[in-house]
Amino acid sequence: MYPYYYRLTAEQPTVIAFAQGDVNGDGIMDNVYLTGKKPNDSGSPFTTDITLVIQDGRTQGFFSIPLESNAGYEPSLFLGDFTGNGVDDIQININSGGSGGYYFVYIYSFLNNQAHELFNYETFNDQYLYDVVYRDHYKVDVTNQTLKLDYIIDISNKGEEYLSEIYTKDGILKSLVQGWVSGLNTAYPVDFNGDGVYELFVFQRIAGRYNADGLGLVQSPLYWNGEDFIIQDQWQYVAVPGMEQQ
Repeated sequence: MYPYYYRLTAEQPTVIAFAQGDVNGDGIMDNVYLTGKKPNDSGSPFTTDITLVIQDGRTQGFFSIPLESNAGYEPSLFLGDFTGNGVDDIQININSGGSGGYYFVYIYSFLNNQAHELFNYETFNDQYLYDVVYRDHYKVDVTNQTLKLDYIIDISNKGEEYLSEIYTKDGILKSLVQGWVSGLNTAYPVDFNGDGVYELFVFQRIAGRYNADGLGLVQSPLYWNGEDFIIQDQWQYVAVPGMEQQ
C-alpha cells in the first residue's frame, strides 16, 4: 500500500503520459497519468520526478504513487488486465537512456483504490541469474542458473578477425572468455493465449566480450500465477538465430 497525497495545481509537474481505463474495478473509467519535470529551457527530453497519478472516475479524487526509479526518457503507460480479474492493471516503461538500452518497468494493480506492485524490473533482474562462457570450436554456453537451463550459441559466423582474437586456428580458446546477460532491456504486453489477459514479454541482451558485442537475445514470456510473474513456457525462453537448447 502506498500513501496518497496528490492534488492538481498549477505548481505540479507536467503530465507526460495519459491513459483511461477502469483500474479500480468499480466499472467507471478512471484517468491515469504519469507526471514529471523537465529541465527548464534545455530542450532535453530527460524527465525527472516521474510519478504515477490516478484520478478515480467516480469520486474525481487523486491518488499518487511514487516510483523508485523515477528519471529517464520516453515514459509510457499501458492499461490492461495482467492478472485475469477483469480489471485493468497499469504498466509503466521508462527508458533509462544508458548505453545498455535498459528500461525501468513496473506493473501496478489499483483494485479498490489500493496500489499493489505486481512487477518490478529490479526484482526480475535479481531473480534470474546467468553464466555466459565461451567454449572451444566457436561455441558459447548460456546457462540460466535459476531455471537450470543450458543453451549453446554458434558464433562461427562472427568473422575471422573477431574469432582469431579468441581462438587458435584449430578453434581452441586462447584463454577463458566470459560474457553476460543484461538486465531487462524492455518489456511488452502480449496476449499470447488470446484470452484477454496479458502476459509480459521481456527482452534481455546476451553480450560477449563487451557491451556492443551482441550474441543474441533472451526472450522471456512471463505469466501471472496469482502471486508473481513467472516463466511458464520454457520452450519460448530463448529465441536467437544460431542458438539451440541442450
